[in-house]
Amino acid sequence: MVKRILDLNSSDIYKMSKSEIIQSIRAAEGRTIVSEVIGVYPPLYGDVSNVELVCSFGADIVLLNFYDVNNPQVLGLPIETGEEVVREIKRLTGRFVGINLEPVDLNAELIENRLELPEGRLATPENVKKAIEHGIDMIVLTGNPKTGVTNKKIIDSIREIRKKVGNQIIIISGKMHGAGSAHELGGEIIDEKTVIEFIEAGSDVILLPAPGTVPGMTVEYTKKLIGIIHKHGALAMTAIGTSQEGADENTIRTIALNSKMAGVDIHHIGDAGFVGIAVPENIMAYSIAIRGRRHTYRRMARSVNR
Repeated sequence: MVKRILDLNSSDIYKMSKSEIIQSIRAAEGRTIVSEVIGVYPPLYGDVSNVELVCSFGADIVLLNFYDVNNPQVLGLPIETGEEVVREIKRLTGRFVGINLEPVDLNAELIENRLELPEGRLATPENVKKAIEHGIDMIVLTGNPKTGVTNKKIIDSIREIRKKVGNQIIIISGKMHGAGSAHELGGEIIDEKTVIEFIEAGSDVILLPAPGTVPGMTVEYTKKLIGIIHKHGALAMTAIGTSQEGADENTIRTIALNSKMAGVDIHHIGDAGFVGIAVPENIMAYSIAIRGRRHTYRRMARSVNR
């Protein structure tokens, strides 16, 4: 019997398969928190890494942004660089670890100048294979600002990765904001057709902007899309990718409860509250809003030696 992610010990995460991780999240009924961290930025508090910090405030899963599979780096860890970085994160935090990879569309019409990405951050099967070797549990096919990631390119990347890598890793797909695209903004970032295409291409989890984070993403619209996602057997993740992870706690609670009312399985909070990390208190406020003090404090206090 698979435990809810709420009840997992550190020793559990090392022996769980992809399907068991998904089932563990599903069993938690909308009480899973993913906290994004930019590991190449210096830690907020010097000698403690930001990944340790977000976990201490209640995150269940760490999502590394700007992670380059050819040059892994997370500052503040005892091991800061190299292929052992992810295993070091797991040793210190007892959490699942994911990374963002970006399906850049070179033909996309952009609203601002494109940022060029290093090869190790692109959404290619070769990079996914390296991520698996590093110990990554899930990849998020998404786009940072000014990169020119489009839904069409995300769909192509899902298909290619599934074809060449198989079913070895959880794939999460979708955009938190426009990512620089001129034609996928606000409520037009995602629609029913795109959701189904993501799932049919092989995505396990569909990422949607959380209600209230981009114009047009209402609770009603998000709920409608999540209903379609669940009907087709996938999980849904709402994301705060618009720096509102640095907003006041009332805003965070509103986003959290609106996402939960919409039916989401996984709640994502971004990395731009400060530099490379959410405001830590906002992670805790989000957690308390969706699962109460009981499960928040249990997650915060549970020893990695269990």
